Amino acid sequence: MKMSVCNREQLSIVRDLAYTVWPSTYREILSSEQLDYMLHNFYSVANLEKQMDNGQVFELLFEDTNAIGFVAYELNCNFENFSQPLTKIHKIYLLPEMQGKGFGKFMIDEVFKIAKSNNQKGIYLNVNKYNKAKIFYEKLGFVISKEEVIDIGNGYVMDDYVMEYLF
Repeated sequence: MKMSVCNREQLSIVRDLAYTVWPSTYREILSSEQLDYMLHNFYSVANLEKQMDNGQVFELLFEDTNAIGFVAYELNCNFENFSQPLTKIHKIYLLPEMQGKGFGKFMIDEVFKIAKSNNQKGIYLNVNKYNKAKIFYEKLGFVISKEEVIDIGNGYVMDDYVMEYLF
């Protein structure tokens, strides 16, 4: 397995992976209407390009030549009143059939290495309060630092925990 930084032409792969992963990840948490709304607003190629332009680095995870997951992170994100530089993982998704095989931990470990090599003091991310990935993050040493409800428009919110891992 290997990870590689995504170029603009590969953002359609990120989109396609999201459209495959999200329904199985969120079908028990979100209505199909909210799921469709979020996919359209977060994962159109145009919106992914904007996220990239705003500092997010997208990396694809490959097994052989097949893209099986992706992560998007941003160095030097501000978090609360924490004065040290932190990396935010904005997105991390893996095809359902690839979960539980160490690929997710591999992606997190790669982001850890990148963050440390860029003098970051830790990593944080948001996770839906009802997403089973919360348990995965806790096993890796992330801790809940706060809860947050984010209005994403159209009457929808993201009801999340913010989890952090400080080096």
